[in-house]
Amino acid sequence: MNEPILTLELPGIRKLKSGKVREIFDLGDALLFVATDRISAFDCIMPNGIPRKGEVLTQISHFWFDQLQGLIRNHRRFGAKDELPPVLQPYLSTLKGRSMIVEKAQPLAIECVVRGYLAGSGWKEYQRTGSVCGIALPAGLTESAELPTPIFTPATKAETGHDENISYEEAERLVGSAIVAKARDLSLAIYKQAREYARQRGIIIADTKFEFGLFDGQLLLIDEVLTPDSSRFWPAAQYAPGRSQPSFDKQFVRDYLETLSWDKQPPAPALPSEIVARTAAKYLEAFHLLTGHSL
Repeated sequence: MNEPILTLELPGIRKLKSGKVREIFDLGDALLFVATDRISAFDCIMPNGIPRKGEVLTQISHFWFDQLQGLIRNHRRFGAKDELPPVLQPYLSTLKGRSMIVEKAQPLAIECVVRGYLAGSGWKEYQRTGSVCGIALPAGLTESAELPTPIFTPATKAETGHDENISYEEAERLVGSAIVAKARDLSLAIYKQAREYARQRGIIIADTKFEFGLFDGQLLLIDEVLTPDSSRFWPAAQYAPGRSQPSFDKQFVRDYLETLSWDKQPPAPALPSEIVARTAAKYLEAFHLLTGHSL
């Protein structure tokens, strides 16, 4: 198994930011996004990563950007098979498969979340209030139940910790009513198209979050899209409402950490090789199912 890439420096190219997973570099008139193999759980980055995870996230995003071009323009300058520019050629062995050159769009100050099934924080809120993010739902729904129609539930962006759900009215206050309405309609349309495609490939996309940005006055789809890190992917063959579902993400990591006496505060414990291998296999399986190809 390949050694995971956890940190990244490109001498001569200025790094702008390190996120939980991505490194962002300044290329002058564009940005370079590089997905590392870092993995976080309970808002803590694990000391060891998941080999090829960054490649999976980047290549799934490339795949969806290609699929969705008829609905909305995205921020890519180069496609998955395009050669990197000369300035990046010295770093080709590191960047290959896990990098994306994108426009310098201005991200909206909200996450655009679409939920098609009742899970996670939505399920918890529904149990308390019968609604999700202020949207009333029918009584008697069970955990993981499919919603009558997908719902748009915006959230604020958090540099650390969890994003916070907000009302539609608060989203309008943050970015303007016209932009929120367009982002909502696009989010729902993208989700519906992607969900139908994925279901045919054996994956249920239970929910997902999109990011949009403004570039030359136009709304672009940016960042990663419809990956196991930004979405809940469930194996369709195992779906059964009324319980939590197996998934194509870091479930093995979370389940393992729950068996420890760790207080979920940094520093996080190292992951055993078996957990790393099983998690890597899930990410690769998600890529294969969606695209019909292997990395």
